[in-house]
Amino acid sequence: MALIQRPFTRRRLRALAAVAVALAALAGVILWFAGSEDRALDEACDGVLPVGEVRAVLGDGDMEITNRTEGSFDGAGESERGNSLSVRCEVRSEGTGRLTVTIAGAPRPSAEHGKAELYAAVPSRHTLPVPLGHGWSGLFATDSARLGDGEDGGATTAVLLPCAKGGDSLLITVASVLGRDVTLDNPAGRPGFIRTATATAEAANDHWDCGARLGTPVREVDLPVNEDEYEPLIGAKGTCAGVPTAARSAVSTARETARADAPRETCALGARDGSPRYRLDAYYGPYAEDARAQFTHDYDYENVTPAEKPAGRLGRSAYWAGATCPKGAASALYLIRADDADGDARRSPDLGYERAALKAFATRSAAHHGCAAPSLPGG
Repeated sequence: MALIQRPFTRRRLRALAAVAVALAALAGVILWFAGSEDRALDEACDGVLPVGEVRAVLGDGDMEITNRTEGSFDGAGESERGNSLSVRCEVRSEGTGRLTVTIAGAPRPSAEHGKAELYAAVPSRHTLPVPLGHGWSGLFATDSARLGDGEDGGATTAVLLPCAKGGDSLLITVASVLGRDVTLDNPAGRPGFIRTATATAEAANDHWDCGARLGTPVREVDLPVNEDEYEPLIGAKGTCAGVPTAARSAVSTARETARADAPRETCALGARDGSPRYRLDAYYGPYAEDARAQFTHDYDYENVTPAEKPAGRLGRSAYWAGATCPKGAASALYLIRADDADGDARRSPDLGYERAALKAFATRSAAHHGCAAPSLPGG
């Protein structure tokens, strides 16, 4: 039997609101429909979602909003308890797209380590995330390797707020999937993917009394670095600066990003034709904590992992290094791994080159971030 859709009268809207509040008390999730979006947007993500920026991105049409807040952010970073704050909200607008916002307090309680990802992931499989710059510690990323084809309206922006109280931080991550009319290939449109994240970060900074230093409006940002955007390694000026070439390992090209105050950095090393050889990664703050926690889970068969020792060798072709960072932040983590699947770097690793490349990468990155000289693996 077909259902007859009745209009939303004021009485029905009040009834729906009452039901929504009751469900929120039971499940911690609120689902809002047309007619109450403004109120729902005001309350989404514990009240820190910027309504104006969301409307600017998704338009003024009908929206669906889901919202969940758990745990607390109470400045417990120096204790073993950690910060359990976990906020997630999603805004959907038919025809224009959706925004998924997550806010996490760091560091996480130690009981969470090794169970799942501690923080929202930033895509980095096909492209290299680029730093936000403009005074923000953050990243702009996409997992789409094809830009400008009318189907690249998805991007992730992450903003890290190192709080004034040493060791604590807030990580805000916004995943945007927008309509076909929006493309990352348009420089004028890219900042629109970022404004929601930075505005949410500003509100979160006040709401949870973080006291972090904020950046300025992001009016331009580079595209994430694609797989075919390799250049000669000699002369690299960004995240690959100073990393040596290697004749035996046929390493002579690189994909890199600018080196800024980003909580993650990557240098991808390749052969002359750009085919992958090695990948160097630097992790800071929550990302370093998350990486170590995942090694505990994924490499439990190893005798020692980055979670137990500041430097060492992992598997057949991987080394790690670590560095102590200021203000009570998590120690930085640096990795080099073979990136050529079943190629020569995995079958016959050039261990001497791997250590030299990791040393050059980690030393420069640590110095840029104000961290101590890194602890390096031995031979």
